[in-house]
Amino acid sequence: MDQVLQQILGYAKAAWRRRWWGVVVAWLVCIVGWTWVMMIPDRYQASARVYVDTQTLLKPLLAGLAAEPNVQQQIKMMTRQLVSRPTLEKVARMTDLDVKAKTPEQTETMLDGLASQISIADAGRENLYTISYQDANGDLAKKVVQSLLTIFVETSLGKTRQDISSSQRFIEEQLQQYQQKLTDAENALKEFKQTHIGMMPGQGGDYYSKLAETSAQLRQAQLDQQEAVNRRNQLKRQLADEEPELTAAAAAVSTHSEIDGRVQALEKQMDQLRLKYTDLHPDIQSTKRLIEKLEAQKKIDLSQRKADPAGARIQNPVYQQLTIAIAEADATVASLQARVAEYQRRYGALRNASNMIPQVEQDYTQLMRDYGIYRQNYDALLKRRESVTMSGEVESKTDTVDFRVIDPPFVPSQPAWPNRPLLLSMVTLGGLAAGVAVAFLLSQLRRTVTDRRALRELTGLPLLGAVARVETDESRRRKRKGLLTYLAALGSLIAAYGAVMILQLVVSRAG
Repeated sequence: MDQVLQQILGYAKAAWRRRWWGVVVAWLVCIVGWTWVMMIPDRYQASARVYVDTQTLLKPLLAGLAAEPNVQQQIKMMTRQLVSRPTLEKVARMTDLDVKAKTPEQTETMLDGLASQISIADAGRENLYTISYQDANGDLAKKVVQSLLTIFVETSLGKTRQDISSSQRFIEEQLQQYQQKLTDAENALKEFKQTHIGMMPGQGGDYYSKLAETSAQLRQAQLDQQEAVNRRNQLKRQLADEEPELTAAAAAVSTHSEIDGRVQALEKQMDQLRLKYTDLHPDIQSTKRLIEKLEAQKKIDLSQRKADPAGARIQNPVYQQLTIAIAEADATVASLQARVAEYQRRYGALRNASNMIPQVEQDYTQLMRDYGIYRQNYDALLKRRESVTMSGEVESKTDTVDFRVIDPPFVPSQPAWPNRPLLLSMVTLGGLAAGVAVAFLLSQLRRTVTDRRALRELTGLPLLGAVARVETDESRRRKRKGLLTYLAALGSLIAAYGAVMILQLVVSRAG
């Protein structure tokens, strides 16, 4: 830390030896700078404030019905367009600035200067903007701001109408295209349905479920047919064991056996009834009468057998019943054969269409998907067209954006630029800094040894001793006189700065 301080002190001593060069440079810089500042022409700034009111009463009322433009984005775009070349050319024509430009180079220079001096910024509140312009001629600056204000309002009103008109044209073109696509899709769908009647999805169920159902019905019909055939064969085997005709005695035995079985069954039934009812109950009485009839029939059969001892032959009732049953079984088998054949035909038709029906379903799905997309987009465009139409009516008959000029173009009496007191102070500080820098650079270019440390570092040799300088009264007087002269030079520089500031104040008040 001590070495750094010693080095800084060394630099300061070396620069102090070149202090007069620093004073001269400071004076030169300050004189040139003060002269330049005083010769800078004044520029006056004209400004105006405009408020853009976007909160109209119709906005909440037409929410969801009319298209709502992004007003904030439009306003920002318009503020950027105010410094575009077409706008600058229009401002130049409105303020007669283009008359002064005789050549294309002068025109470019004039437009560049115009763009550099125009300022559009927020005024600290939402939708409040300040338009300003600086020029040496205050009246011209005011005209430029008034022209910019007029262009700002006109551009905002015409831009929205132009956007709505272009949007309507675009939506109408898209509607015509989608209407044609929708018509083509409807015609293609109609022709497809006519070509593939009965094979469409949803007609009689899905293809695979229909195939599985037909297969199950075919197996059930084949099973029923096999059962009917087995029953018919069994009946035929029973018929083969029976005789077509029986003797009277055999028939009587058979008849008596049947009557005895029925009588036994009726007697058991009557015993069950007696557990619940008395003998006078109608069911018991009717059962008794039936038993008596069967007994009487049995006696009649016995008398007939005694009257024909030769054994006349009669038809076998069992044989007749079996014959009838076989005929019914044959009819059932034939019916089931027809059913099996029909199911086989259906199953074969579905199997043959196994490659066609999935393709039909896929084509139908594709057609319906395209048709659905066209229909959805067409309906959405219809809604957009109505919304844009209503927006156009609102824009043409009402003011969706209201422009209010808060402060008209105004030019203060005092120039906006330059700020001469600030510039004069900066020139003075810059001159002093330049003087210090020149003194330091000269001390480094022509270095001198100021102490023992510097000598030891410069030679790299050991220092054996040092001879001190003895100050006399005459040398001290010369030093004192030189210091006073130096301070007088610096003081005169400060006094000159004060005089220049006072002069500037007097000139500004007089102006």
